[in-house]
Amino acid sequence: MRFGMGYGAWTGGPRADGEGRGRPGHEGHGRHGHRGGPGGRRRLFDGGELKLVMLKLIADAPRHGYDLIREIEGLTGGGYAPSPGVVYPTLSMLDEMGLIEEQQSEGAKKRFAASDEGRAHLGENAAVVDGLFARLAAVGAESERTDGAPIRRAMGNLRQVLQHRLMREDVNEDTLHEVAALLDEAAQKIERLK
Repeated sequence: MRFGMGYGAWTGGPRADGEGRGRPGHEGHGRHGHRGGPGGRRRLFDGGELKLVMLKLIADAPRHGYDLIREIEGLTGGGYAPSPGVVYPTLSMLDEMGLIEEQQSEGAKKRFAASDEGRAHLGENAAVVDGLFARLAAVGAESERTDGAPIRRAMGNLRQVLQHRLMREDVNEDTLHEVAALLDEAAQKIERLK
């Protein structure tokens, strides 16, 4: 089915091909891990959401895969960048669905523009697309708020100290528990800051 796919097929609901929600590989590869559950990463986009984001960006201006990765990374302030392993297959899928068309371009990179079908699909899903771009903007705001130079310096310092201290031969299980307790205490104090 080329174009008559409902919203469920674009957002990870039941799909015509029998696959369920989302596919591995939609995780961000930016600087910030977006937490889901305890200690786990959550996906920034599920199922077909990245397809809609990419289609909108291509409708705004013809692009190739690398452009899309950099544009999404820019929209999130470096907080999220989809991997080439997700972007290029998604471009192929959008092309096969008739939502984008390859344009003449110089060099080896394939450049795509939105087709009339693709623009119509975006119009039908305008509210969803607006929500997805609001999510990108929120990630960008979070990145800007939490990615200050003093925090990066302190995190780098902590990483170096941990690596140096824990690589020594005299490290035993008691030392590991003490380090873990200190890190837990610091995390709790940061969480309680107002």
